[in-house]
Amino acid sequence: MTNRNKDRIVAPEQPNNTNSSEHNGLFDFVRPTHYVELPSKGKFYNKEHKLFEKETIEIKLMTAKDEDTLSSQSLLKEGVAIDKFLENIIIDKQIRPEDLVIADKNAIIIESRIMAYGNLYEARITCPNCGTKQSFEFDLNNKLVHNGSVHENLVFNDKGNLLLELPTSKVSLEIKILTGFEEKQFIKKFSNEEETTRISDQYKMMIQTANGITDRDLVEKFIDLMPVGDSKFLRKIYSEVAPSLKVYDEFVCHSCNHKQELEVPFGADFLWPKS
Repeated sequence: MTNRNKDRIVAPEQPNNTNSSEHNGLFDFVRPTHYVELPSKGKFYNKEHKLFEKETIEIKLMTAKDEDTLSSQSLLKEGVAIDKFLENIIIDKQIRPEDLVIADKNAIIIESRIMAYGNLYEARITCPNCGTKQSFEFDLNNKLVHNGSVHENLVFNDKGNLLLELPTSKVSLEIKILTGFEEKQFIKKFSNEEETTRISDQYKMMIQTANGITDRDLVEKFIDLMPVGDSKFLRKIYSEVAPSLKVYDEFVCHSCNHKQELEVPFGADFLWPKS
């Protein structure tokens, strides 16, 4: 994350019905902006996207009004609170949160949280060894960023989608690097189901075409019949190519002294701590 406030500032919003001479300096402060480094480095967007080949995105500092958005029960129930928040803090209004690659979206959320409340985040953790519940403070600066690997033998089309041939079936696929939109659809689909998500359901989000066929019924039928060797190959390639962002810390249990590296649990209060 780079602070370039010397070069870029956002003027404070002025009340409409008040004479500026009566403000007495109340609105003279400058709302700072920051540039957040994108894990994708802009590699997985189509050529028309505002973030195509861009390595950073400019965002504003969180305000009290943003906290209202994040704590709105109606917005939380609809599952749109985070996107509404991101719409407000992203400077370029042509960039829609749902179109962001998942790793880029997470990077913005994490950096916004650090900017607003600092790098320490306290969460309730259940020890993986003894089951004791306890508070643990994570350092959000402990980030492991994977920018995605683009090999010479891999081909991408103008949409930013990966083109590859499966080794067993020899079927050619067009693979989309998942965005916030697919993530939201995936969560919505399985949030009320006891059954765990299946690998094939993730493929149905990723695979756009098979041998050039776009008919979803036919594509999804192929996915259900995909040989295991092809499935393993697809998972490996996607994990190498897709950018990712992991936030972790070493957890030490107060009860049994068990040590284990844990990823930060992004609870409901991650962006809106109650204390």
